[in-house]
Amino acid sequence: MNDPSAASPGQLPTIPPLVAIAMRPLPLLPLQLVLGGVLQRIHRRNPAMFDRLGDHARARFGIKPIDLPFAFVVEARPPRLSVVRELPKGLNARISASLANLLALLEGKVDGDALMFSRELVVEGDVEAVLALRNAIDDAQLDLATEVSSLFGPLGAPARRAFATARGRVIGSSGQGETSR
Repeated sequence: MNDPSAASPGQLPTIPPLVAIAMRPLPLLPLQLVLGGVLQRIHRRNPAMFDRLGDHARARFGIKPIDLPFAFVVEARPPRLSVVRELPKGLNARISASLANLLALLEGKVDGDALMFSRELVVEGDVEAVLALRNAIDDAQLDLATEVSSLFGPLGAPARRAFATARGRVIGSSGQGETSR
């Protein structure tokens, strides 16, 4: 998390409001299926990831990108991701930030503490559970371009390059030799 090349809070773009409005009527099931597949792949590649949650393994996390018309509910046991219009009651913790900041956090490109202090990231509820989740994600060293592109089968390599390029424009490159994978 202390990556000197990490982006500074507030410098990452947000989804334009008109684009978010245009996304409201889109069905959530296709997105849920894709993201659920990505979560299952991450879990297969990092089976101990959610074990690092310890006492918080049964916690339910609500994640709300502030610039999108939907949110996510993530559960560790069993690994499950739901896409919802509004976060339900009864969550252990709620996390909200722009989509770019949330993606950058997943990949360790920004410092979560700096985002909180700059009010770019809001955490409500069980902060200890959120810290356990953050540590589990940091330990997994996720590369979202690789994880998402794995769903494209034989088109995975060109899809990974396209996702890596898009990621580079939004949150900065991973610096992990993206062209050599």
